[in-house]
Amino acid sequence: MKKMTTEELTTKVTTEKTVKKKNAKATQTHKKPNANATQTHKKPAASAVQTQKKQTAPSFDAARFSDSLEKQVKKMFGIVPNEANNEQMYKALCIVIKDILTSKRFTFKEKMRAQGSKQVYYMSVEFLLGKSLKNHLLNLGIEDGVKGVLKKLGFELDGLAEIEQDAGLGNGGLGRLAAAYMDALTSQGYAATGFSIRYDYGIFKQKIVDGWQLELPDEWLDAGEVWLAPRVEDTFEVKFGGRVDQEWVDGKLKVCHKDYTTVLAVPYDMNVSGYETSAVNTLRLWSAKAPVDIDLKLFAQGEYLKALESKSYAESITKILYPADNHYEGKSLRLKQQYFFVSASIQSIIRKHLKYNYLTNLHEKVAIHINDTHPALCVPELMRILLDDYSYSWDDAWAIVAKTISYTNHTVMAEALERWPRELFRTLLPRIFQITEEIDRRFRGELGAFFQNDRNAVDRNAIIQGNDVYMANLCVAAAHTVNGVSALHSEILKESVFRDYYIMRPQAFTNVTNGITHRRWLKLANPKLTEFLTELIGGGFILNAPELKKLEAYGDDKAVLKKLEEIKRGNKLRLAKYIKSEGGIDVNPDAIFDVQVKRLHEYKRQLLNALHILNLYLKLKENPDLDINPRVFVFGAKAASSYTMAKQIIRLIYQLGVLINNDKTIKDKIKVVFLENYRVTLAELIIPAANVSEQISVAGKEASGTGNMKFMINGAVTMGTMDGANIEIYENVGEDNIFIFGLKAHEIDALRHAGYNPTYYYNHNADLKRVIDALNAGIAGVSFRDIADSLTIGVYGKADPYFVMADFEAYAAAQDRLDKVYNDSRAFNKMSLLNIANAGFFAADRSVTEYADRIWDLKKI
Repeated sequence: MKKMTTEELTTKVTTEKTVKKKNAKATQTHKKPNANATQTHKKPAASAVQTQKKQTAPSFDAARFSDSLEKQVKKMFGIVPNEANNEQMYKALCIVIKDILTSKRFTFKEKMRAQGSKQVYYMSVEFLLGKSLKNHLLNLGIEDGVKGVLKKLGFELDGLAEIEQDAGLGNGGLGRLAAAYMDALTSQGYAATGFSIRYDYGIFKQKIVDGWQLELPDEWLDAGEVWLAPRVEDTFEVKFGGRVDQEWVDGKLKVCHKDYTTVLAVPYDMNVSGYETSAVNTLRLWSAKAPVDIDLKLFAQGEYLKALESKSYAESITKILYPADNHYEGKSLRLKQQYFFVSASIQSIIRKHLKYNYLTNLHEKVAIHINDTHPALCVPELMRILLDDYSYSWDDAWAIVAKTISYTNHTVMAEALERWPRELFRTLLPRIFQITEEIDRRFRGELGAFFQNDRNAVDRNAIIQGNDVYMANLCVAAAHTVNGVSALHSEILKESVFRDYYIMRPQAFTNVTNGITHRRWLKLANPKLTEFLTELIGGGFILNAPELKKLEAYGDDKAVLKKLEEIKRGNKLRLAKYIKSEGGIDVNPDAIFDVQVKRLHEYKRQLLNALHILNLYLKLKENPDLDINPRVFVFGAKAASSYTMAKQIIRLIYQLGVLINNDKTIKDKIKVVFLENYRVTLAELIIPAANVSEQISVAGKEASGTGNMKFMINGAVTMGTMDGANIEIYENVGEDNIFIFGLKAHEIDALRHAGYNPTYYYNHNADLKRVIDALNAGIAGVSFRDIADSLTIGVYGKADPYFVMADFEAYAAAQDRLDKVYNDSRAFNKMSLLNIANAGFFAADRSVTEYADRIWDLKKI
């Protein structure tokens, strides 16, 4: 099979998309309403609106809800509502909402059982949920009614909602995607259960002190525990360490795991609501507990610390999301976390399945989905249960596993494909290691037979290689389907990362481009825009996102474009108020709001953005009257606690703000804002205010991205490379409605193989040289020589591994183009409108339907 170049991959993806787009346009006509209708923004016919409301709007009994709330306040606190404070009313309100959802969940489960439905179990170490209260009210369609009830009782919903903290059980796009998919699965009426960990502390709270990121505990359970329902009756035992004895009895291998440490997995269930649907699904979070909190015998002997060892050992597993793994103890704790939640989840799935079915039809009733490599231990754990607990033969057990498990790859980054030290794996999980060894031995045989005993092909694809266990290889070897998360990413998987696997099993590989919960990012985050869109095109897009396409008919309507601009400015004023209150920085709402908010990683190239800002500042110092639009650069990002360079980049951005925001000579032409503690709730404030969405990762590294989709549907115009889902955004909006720049993936590959020399760009670009020299000299009194050296001579490995220097000139030119286009407000507002109109494809509803149809074989209830 001829290996395609990355250039050919990109061309293949864009060509296929263009053909599909042309075909779609050929079959659609979008008639523009008459001029009078567009100027006055007439709503759809009243009868149509009434019909829609009649079909979708739930009934709300205000008196009954008020009565339930009053009873809950009395029950919980022994007082009447007018004696309650905000915290008490918040908890009572959450319990009432939870009871409504639990009742719906019971009815939904009855339907599931009656229909004998198959369901998907979504395994993810992250679920970035954000806040639940308003999301549930939105999905239930009762927000206005609840507001009215609360107002009569003397409370404001917004005030109560502020009490809730984000459930930060995730770090970035991976966790937010998992949460979005559970929402969409429920909204679409599919049966689904999410499994993860009940972290005592989620992703850390970020505090910036003198430019440095400090990590503080994220005590989300203080106000978030109200949504959780403990299910102690479903507690499971998880075993670590010890030894494994084996013997043959009556022709069957008997396995006995001895001298192990037991940790109890206690489940806490959280209801997952969907938008105006009868379905309610569950997210089950596992908490680790010791069988006995204290060894009284040891305590009586004066061994006080030792008496508490088992409690400490167990509770450390679910204490915090993503402990640093740049040392052995961190790696050990991460592996414990992953096996803990996988083992408990698989045991739970099997117990539930056997209530109504047999193991032989597991794949007909159960789909187990591995979200990235963290839950890869699902494979050997399911094998362990089938082999050891139910005496299946290896071949029969493997057949069940292979038909039940599917896998989504989310990255081509080598460090994120996860591998574990062989000895750590063997010591911590002895039986799982034995099974993994046997999977590897048999898979090596398959590889050898297919590749005609090509030793190199066998070794590079094996699960156990030298002293490491490769988790992505384990997933691909076992899963019946492997998918990427954007068109280009999926092609790269087939042609590069998993090329040999694809040659062996091409039918196993597919693509499902990521999607977002468009209702949350419109109705919840941007209600004014949602109202206006509903006036223009009706409310069908709320349930069916592709109906946003109707908005294209208004692309040349001056009044519509002006109204969009007004709504955007209102959102910018709201964000400006927050920036002032949190950071003391005054920003101009009429400036371009240029936003980059996402996890801080070098490949996402916040550094490229920062270098451009520094270059712009230096030009303004030379010429304060430089003819540019005022610009507010907004950043939000958390860096992993052990990621030194990422923390340095945060400090650079902060220091740029100190330097630029206090320099009156540049006449406030640019401002730099770093908003600390980026999270879902803050994203809901930032994204609707953005004019420009920075999606500037080095081409070939971002699997998809979902932030780009959230910005798009809120009318921001993408500044981006041809990477991840940017390519599909480009194909949907057209080249005139996006700012594309920089080297493409195949050009990056060619430059890397030719021997990339970043100092060439330093020596041949005067602006870039001046910027790098400025880093060495210091920004607001702080030297950034480490960053400068990393770009030119290399400090942490090879110099400039993410090609910042190579793309700097093209990025600066794209920013100049943006500035010129923004001068024509009508043209820019049209770009904004067309981005909204073409965002429907990127709804999670579409994504989960593709998973259900092509991967999980799932039917709606």
